[in-house]
Amino acid sequence: MTGDTAAVTGATGFLGTHLCESLRSEGWEVRGLSRPGSDRGGREDLEWYVGDLFDRDVLESLVDGADAVFHLAGASLWSADPGTVHRVNRDGTATLLEACAATDAGRVVFTSTSGTRRPNGGDPVADETDVAEPIGAYQASKARAEALVDRYAERTGDAVTVHPTSIFGPGDRNFTAQLLAMGLEPTMPAYLPGGLSVVGVDDVVAGIVAAHERGERGEHYILGGENLTYDRAVSRIADALGGTPARLPVSAAAIRAAGPVAELVDATTGRRVFPFDRRMARLATRRLFYTSRKAHEELGYTYRPLEAHLPEAAAWYRDEVR
Repeated sequence: MTGDTAAVTGATGFLGTHLCESLRSEGWEVRGLSRPGSDRGGREDLEWYVGDLFDRDVLESLVDGADAVFHLAGASLWSADPGTVHRVNRDGTATLLEACAATDAGRVVFTSTSGTRRPNGGDPVADETDVAEPIGAYQASKARAEALVDRYAERTGDAVTVHPTSIFGPGDRNFTAQLLAMGLEPTMPAYLPGGLSVVGVDDVVAGIVAAHERGERGEHYILGGENLTYDRAVSRIADALGGTPARLPVSAAAIRAAGPVAELVDATTGRRVFPFDRRMARLATRRLFYTSRKAHEELGYTYRPLEAHLPEAAAWYRDEVR
């Protein structure tokens, strides 16, 4: 039981909810940042600070005296246009760091994305040194936010950055629900090409806390899981849960062709209809595999196989999604 105080942005989101629950179970006092209309899930055991990443006074109150500042808040292309994504992810991070610099705030642990790293050359697996050219507004905004955090760690305060891969767990209606549907539903006949690193949300939460406790100032850590092709992941889900796996691959050519179509629709309507373009469509057909060796060696980070996360995720899916 720590008795330490954590400030958490993004506390009402998928990952933030799991992090706050874990911190409270370990005896942390938790302050959560919440927008006025956000669902706080009835969590009366958190101290809520109502505002957003541009409310400087609220942010200073949130982080002042906190032993750890876990920065998870952000915007994605599924919920916002590219301009808003840049503003929230880059400029919001800048405002938070300014608040930390102006107060008595502890170490900042910034949760970025594995998308700012990518396998390069002949190596099929990426590590922290494989910095990639950003594709799309989300990756670009996260890369710029990472640079701000790096500069803060170098010049002003203490900070580390973590890079989760594809997070799987209850409460996630995007990736988790889609992957489970491909492994369980007879109405989902096709799976995606390519592959990804699937990591349980509880393992990511443990890695985030370990980065606070043992990470080196200014360093980056990939928090990944098993590297799986989509067909292999879908088959394992079906085998473990008695589902009906999708048996036909969506062709890579079809996905790549969808990129220009999305761009044309956006240009014709004058607004963002689809959250991807031709470069993002091409990326979706690749095997985006990662190693967490650095996190394992320096943080003691470990991850469990996909099957370990299926019972809880499947129960949530059947109760809340189906």
